[in-house]
Amino acid sequence: MANNVWSRYIQGAKTLYYSRKLRFDDLFRDRWKKIFNLNDKENLKILEIGCGPGALAGALHRWYPNAEITAVDRDEKLISFAIDHEKGIDFMVGDALSLPFAEGTFDAVISNTVCEHIEPKGFYGEQFRVLKKGGVCLVLSSRKGINDTKYKDFTEYEKKFWEKAEKYDDSIERYDVGKYYAKESEMPVIMERYGFVNVSTDFLTIALTPDDPKFSSELAHDIINSDRYSDIERLDSVLYSFPDHFTEEETEIMKRIANERYDERIEKFEKGERVWDTNVSVIMALRGEKP
Repeated sequence: MANNVWSRYIQGAKTLYYSRKLRFDDLFRDRWKKIFNLNDKENLKILEIGCGPGALAGALHRWYPNAEITAVDRDEKLISFAIDHEKGIDFMVGDALSLPFAEGTFDAVISNTVCEHIEPKGFYGEQFRVLKKGGVCLVLSSRKGINDTKYKDFTEYEKKFWEKAEKYDDSIERYDVGKYYAKESEMPVIMERYGFVNVSTDFLTIALTPDDPKFSSELAHDIINSDRYSDIERLDSVLYSFPDHFTEEETEIMKRIANERYDERIEKFEKGERVWDTNVSVIMALRGEKP
C-alpha cells in the first residue's frame, strides 16, 4: 500500500535526493561500476527497490545507457519527485515485499539503504523471485561514517528546540527505522540464507569536503546546500510529528537560523576562507547471484 510516511516523518524528498545525487555523482562512477560488475554494453533490465526520489536510478540511467531502468518505492511523494527530476526511467509506486512483476523479469536488482528497514525473508525473497537465472542482486547499506559538518555551534534557541524534540521523538520505534540492521559479518550470511550464491562484499567511502580542490565550485555549493535541505526538512518533520508541542512560528525561527548559517558557510567558501567541514559516507556493498 502506498503512503507518504517516509517523506513526511523521516526524511524529505530533497534531503534524500540531493544527498544521494552527491553520493552517486559521476565523479565516483568508476568506483561504483567496479563494485556493481554489470555489463554496460548489454540491454539489461534493472530494478531499483526503495528508490526514493530517484538519484540512484538516475545514475544507473547515465552509467548503463543501454539498460531499461525501473524503480519502485512505497512513498507516493518520493515517486512524484523522482518523476519530475529524473527522465528516462520507469518510476512506480510499489511495495518491496510484493513487487508487481513476474518471476524472472530482471537481470539485476539493486537497493540503497533499504535492507535495514525490511524483514529479510521478504526483502531477499522478492528480489530472488523477480530475477532471471544468473541475475545479480546488489544491496547497498550505509555503515558508520564521519559527520563533521557543524562548523558553527548551535544557538541557545536551537539547543532548547532539539532538546524538546528529543523528548517526544519516537519515530524510530513507530516506523521500524533500522529495525533489521545487521552487522557487517551478518550481511553476506543473510543473503546466502535466502538462496543467493557467489556472494561478495566490498566497501566504498565517499568523502564530501567542500574545501577540497578536487570538487568544482558548483559541487562544493551542492555539498553545503545538501546539508541545508536536510536541516530544513527535518524541521518540517518535527512540526508534522508533534503539532501539539511545536508551533509553525518556532520552526520558522529555526529555519531562519539554519539558512543564515548555510548562507554564511557559502560566503566563507566564496571568499576562500577554508573551514574543512566534511562528511564521509561508508557504504557496504553486497553482490550475489541467483543460481
